[in-house]
Amino acid sequence: MFALVAGLLTAGRTWAGGSGLNVIVVVNQNSARSVQLGNDYCELRAVPPQNLLRVTGWTGGAINWSPAQFTNYLLNPLLTMVAARGLTNQAQFVVLSMDIPYRVTDGTGQNSTTSALFYGFKTNGPPVIGIASCSLPDNSSNSYAYTELPFAQAPPNTAATNAFLAMLLTDTNLATAEVTLRRAVAADSSFPTQAVYLAKTSDTARSVRFVEFDNAVFENQVAGNFAVQRRATGASAFTNLFGMMTGLAAFSFNPNEFQPGGIGDSLTSYGGYILESSSGQTPALAFLEAGAAGSYGTVVEPCNYTQKFPDPVDYFYQTRGFSLAEAYYQCLLNPFQGLMVGEPLAAPFAQRGSGDWSSLTNDTVLSGTALLNPVFTAATNHPLAQVDLFVDGTFFQTMTNLPLAAGNVLTATLNGVDVNYTVPPNATLAAVASGLANALNLQTNLTQVLAFPVGDRIELQSLALATPGSNVTLSTSAASGTAMNLSSRLMAARPTFLDSGAVGYQNAVIYGAPIVGDWLQFSFVKTNGTTVTLAVTNASAGTSINTLVQNLVNAINASVPLQMADGLMAADFYTGSLNGLPAVQFSLYARTPGWAAAQILATLNSSTNLQNLSVSASPLADNVSDLRPRNHLYVSSGQDVLPVNYACDTTRLADGWHQFTAVATEGTSVQTQTRVTRNVWIQNTSLTATLAGSPAGSAIALGQQWQFSVTANATNLSRIELFSTGGSAGAVTNQASAAFVLATTNWGMGRHPFYAVVTDTGGNRFQTPTLWYRVVPALTFAMTGGGPALTWPATVGGEYALQSATNLANGFQTIATVVATNSTVQWPLSLTGSAGFYRVKLDP
Repeated sequence: MFALVAGLLTAGRTWAGGSGLNVIVVVNQNSARSVQLGNDYCELRAVPPQNLLRVTGWTGGAINWSPAQFTNYLLNPLLTMVAARGLTNQAQFVVLSMDIPYRVTDGTGQNSTTSALFYGFKTNGPPVIGIASCSLPDNSSNSYAYTELPFAQAPPNTAATNAFLAMLLTDTNLATAEVTLRRAVAADSSFPTQAVYLAKTSDTARSVRFVEFDNAVFENQVAGNFAVQRRATGASAFTNLFGMMTGLAAFSFNPNEFQPGGIGDSLTSYGGYILESSSGQTPALAFLEAGAAGSYGTVVEPCNYTQKFPDPVDYFYQTRGFSLAEAYYQCLLNPFQGLMVGEPLAAPFAQRGSGDWSSLTNDTVLSGTALLNPVFTAATNHPLAQVDLFVDGTFFQTMTNLPLAAGNVLTATLNGVDVNYTVPPNATLAAVASGLANALNLQTNLTQVLAFPVGDRIELQSLALATPGSNVTLSTSAASGTAMNLSSRLMAARPTFLDSGAVGYQNAVIYGAPIVGDWLQFSFVKTNGTTVTLAVTNASAGTSINTLVQNLVNAINASVPLQMADGLMAADFYTGSLNGLPAVQFSLYARTPGWAAAQILATLNSSTNLQNLSVSASPLADNVSDLRPRNHLYVSSGQDVLPVNYACDTTRLADGWHQFTAVATEGTSVQTQTRVTRNVWIQNTSLTATLAGSPAGSAIALGQQWQFSVTANATNLSRIELFSTGGSAGAVTNQASAAFVLATTNWGMGRHPFYAVVTDTGGNRFQTPTLWYRVVPALTFAMTGGGPALTWPATVGGEYALQSATNLANGFQTIATVVATNSTVQWPLSLTGSAGFYRVKLDP
């Protein structure tokens, strides 16, 4: 005989800026693999059962749907579900579990489904170069971008309804999608040290994001992460990566090149064509299949607007601790044509706290007003500011809150100059950061430092050209001031400023149609005062502006004085048109990094027939903000140890079994969660009920039926309702007992809870303990060419214990442990001639 016994998995981790409590999982009920992946997501991320939404009736495939179909099959049911199930205060993320269309398209535009859930369907604006999709309509701008704020405080201002951080978890097959999910979950708080490569390739049209690289590298280095690096190479030249941002049309990866939790993407036209022909271009799924947790690609030709593609600063947001979805959506100015794929909650740099329920133990009986006393301890420099109570996965009430205390005094000391700021009443972190930045800028003459507020962070830039960053000091303090308590915090990223590793540059643009005798001349004044003058003259009729400027570039790069460490070079040669005339653009780069080395003065002159946009006698400092020494200040609120004294009115809840989850939130924009859970019993009335399920045990084969019976100790019942994954599983009214027969095929493979709530005519309610079942595939016995073998469908990465017995009275013994590497496991059997019994157990 053969039986499959399933173990139970538990999840009790911490996630940045959100957790399974904040996720809505959407499955296509007509796709068995969509349902299974969604169920597995709920299990691994501890998503409450009421947070799963089943899309019913959609049979139109997994690529395209119209705005009306998107609205009718997904958006409206989602909004209705969130409101009806009381999830408005907690639903921020949406996971679309494969086999749900990813492109919303009609005659007015093509958007991704994830962006349409984020801020609505955006029609095309005025096109460029004759391609309708090459546009940047005003209402496609993402106001959440670069805010460094919690998403709930800064949703996109063009969203007509609820806004969601939506991602599509998918692949060409279920097994590969499962691998992405499990690797992403394993990445939480793993603090990877592998490299992130920002690649500037030879594909100039697709490498336009390179101008954003220096800022991302610098921000990470100030925060202590030196793994983010610029590289001038293709996408497949590296292994053991945490991240990769490139600009190539086609490339390949080796398996597992990315560490768990990493992200990567390429700026190319058809990266979002994930389940269709991508015209030979590498789709976003290639990054997931190489081990990344998330990627991005456009679902229609976007043109190479950098605003439509992720800014590499997303790696800094990850370093801060933001989740993958938060980091991605914050670095995209115009995401309407872009598809987000992967697992949104992955947070490799989340700083977890710890907590306990003090005297509350599992199965404690509570009644009336119960005093709850959880205690949380913060991670270093990540104070905890708020604790919320969730009951059975739904937000119940805030237990305690420590906002910024009005009257607290924050002090930043720059080069020995104290700058004080008093926290005003009802201030947010962003308001305090902005106010303190203003106070700092009023003292710029003394400190030689500029302050730029962004969310709860203040970026500081030193204006002292002759002073190395290591000589610019910074310290902070906080005092109670006129307040009764001190809950405001100010922290510096570093005790001194960090010098930039960026190279200064200046762009030069020259346009016109050269005639014989036209000339171009550059004069350079080096930092040692030496002047270098170089000129070229057109001696031939028909010479193009491209050729003339290329001759000038060649002369610059061949100049011996300019090849020295205090010199410069010309690169990044682009051709086009300006004001109806042929034009050329190139850049002058200092040969040594840093602000001081960028002070070479460049002056471009030309004959009157030619024109240029260069500034006279200007340094190589078009990227001046990336050249100045930099530091960060962070504003936060809360305490390192946060005790809670909360009086819970248990009469607001049904009697019976409940799960209490206390969630402590970090007092920064990142809002990392720390969760502790207890199962309790509430009894305020005499009403009780029991839920019995058949078959007995924790596993049931797919295709079989459940049979549940509910019996109460009272006859005056108005309603009996059974709940499971996806919400209500059935209800009867005005009956003293109830029986439910359910088909496992509707629930799909995975782990499912069942509990009942009975209500009497007086309004009293009772909630039964939860019964858990795992729906599993039936085992099959196969005779193969190599002999008898036991085979069973499996989840890739799942661990299975193969057990055997020759006498059932003596019980089963484990003979092997198998980790599934495919969707089917096959195990050869050694038959001895005597009776043999086998079973397979899915280990937790």
